[in-house]
Amino acid sequence: MQANGAGQGQNQELPCLSAQNGDTADMTHANGLLSSVNNNSNNVMNNGVPGTASSSSELGVAIKKKKRLSPSEEDVIRLIGQHLNGLGLNQTVDLLMQESGCRLEHPAATKFRNHVMEGEWDKAENDLNELKSLVHSPHAIVRMKFLLLQQKYLEYLEDGKVLEALQVLRCELTPLKYNTDRIHILSGYLMCSHADDLRVKAEWEGKGNASRSKLLDKLQTYLPPSVMLPPRRLQTLLRQAVELQRDRCLYHNTKLDNHLDSVSLLIDHVCSRCQFFPCFRKQFPCYTQQILTEHCNEVWFSKFSNDGTKLATGSKDTTVIIWQIDQDTHQLKVWKTLEGHAYGVSYLAWSPDDTYLIACGPDDCSELWLWNVQTGELRTKMSQSHEDSLTSVAWNPDGKRFVTGGQRGQFYQCDLDGNLLDSWEGVRVQCLWCLADGKTVLASDTHQRIRGYNFEDLTDRNIVQEDHPIMSFTISRNGRLALLNVATQGVHLWDLQDRVLVRKYQGVTQGFYTIHSCFGGHNEDFIASGSEDHKVYIWHKRSELPIAELTGHTRTVNCVSWNPQIPSMMASASDDGTVRIWGPAPYVDNQEFEGSYNYLSFWSKVIF
Repeated sequence: MQANGAGQGQNQELPCLSAQNGDTADMTHANGLLSSVNNNSNNVMNNGVPGTASSSSELGVAIKKKKRLSPSEEDVIRLIGQHLNGLGLNQTVDLLMQESGCRLEHPAATKFRNHVMEGEWDKAENDLNELKSLVHSPHAIVRMKFLLLQQKYLEYLEDGKVLEALQVLRCELTPLKYNTDRIHILSGYLMCSHADDLRVKAEWEGKGNASRSKLLDKLQTYLPPSVMLPPRRLQTLLRQAVELQRDRCLYHNTKLDNHLDSVSLLIDHVCSRCQFFPCFRKQFPCYTQQILTEHCNEVWFSKFSNDGTKLATGSKDTTVIIWQIDQDTHQLKVWKTLEGHAYGVSYLAWSPDDTYLIACGPDDCSELWLWNVQTGELRTKMSQSHEDSLTSVAWNPDGKRFVTGGQRGQFYQCDLDGNLLDSWEGVRVQCLWCLADGKTVLASDTHQRIRGYNFEDLTDRNIVQEDHPIMSFTISRNGRLALLNVATQGVHLWDLQDRVLVRKYQGVTQGFYTIHSCFGGHNEDFIASGSEDHKVYIWHKRSELPIAELTGHTRTVNCVSWNPQIPSMMASASDDGTVRIWGPAPYVDNQEFEGSYNYLSFWSKVIF
């Protein structure tokens, strides 16, 4: 059997032309759009091959034998027809609809579409009366009419027909008694001096196909799909399928591109460079690319700058080292060393523009250091009282203020010179984070919770409540998710908007050490954390089980930081005195795989 119609067997059934699957099977307007097919009985097309009058009678016999198409099959044909129509293949659409017996859309919807695109607004309004019985919501017709009249009004204004536009506004739009706020805005457009001014103020493309196509897309949302398909429905479904496959790929770490031309629709999405080792990812940081050994004691913290060009590490050896990242080789070298932190450095925070870096010490440290990164000079050394404990800090998004606090009950808001702007009494702070609104500060405290504090109106509210101490936390870029390291429990993911615990990640060993985890990857789809068992664990955000265990450190891994601009780079700081820089594993082709025992051993340790 030749499936593409090159040759038809005697028992081959033709697609159904029966009225059961649409309206009539005649050649006139079969797809509900304008037909450009010649309805000549002496030139019947049989699968694209010219036939004779006798073949037409055979076609009729075949039609009677053809079984009814299922609803899903009809949907697929309509989707294909809509896509082909968008490509301008109207004759092909006509043939498809006629041969299948389906109808692309309701005839009334077709008239409506044509009248909208041609700017025949009175006819389009009359079409709405025909569509009224097909629309489920009684208010939908009013909304559709409002959108039509709005377009009509704007086009009159662009053409300089101010009196006609005013007539539409007073006698057609206003009597609808719908969206009066919008009508007031529309009335203001009467003052526009020229067409360009109107387009800018109305945020409108102007009279023509572009604005009318957008209008039609809005109007289609009020019509059931049986009457008129949603715009570009096939492309939407394909895009959703591609996104779903990417979401299910645990190792996908490249920038999302929703354009269908960027992928092949002929194969499933795969993030592998080798079919034998699917965990081999060219963008996934799972291989030690560099070991930084310049610190001479435990390394307690590491943090990449916001622009991804530098890494700051803080150590028990009382120093902060700022490393410069070569953007071509991704190798790090010492750029500046900041000294004089008497108690060691347990926390670091870059200012939003990376101009400043704040360093905090452990529990018994009452001081805070604010460094100018470019000059290496200490701008501020802040201490309110020798009895304070300033162990955590967070920058306000404006870059002009920061909040700091500790477990002895200090909670301050200060300026760049260390001057106290506000304070909150009695809050024993473990970790801090400023939200993007510039008002709310999140603070974990000794009551095993995270609360939101507003320094402007001095209000506070409970957001997260755990059953065990929260040792540290970090917030996703969009401010929606919080990642917590919870004593004896491990890593927990919370939804701050819904205030629910989303997921508990397995594998990590978390006692009462302060361990800092992070979000990472192009779309923050990954989570990484250190562990007291000397490993770095990586999870996909939606998977409780780790997708990678990175070995190499010989003592507790205190902090993991993922480069925000280089998604394939990650840093881990450990009590063994080293900082490891993780990146993609080197490429090894299939032939090298077969005889590379060490490589196989490496992957068996790294990946589950």
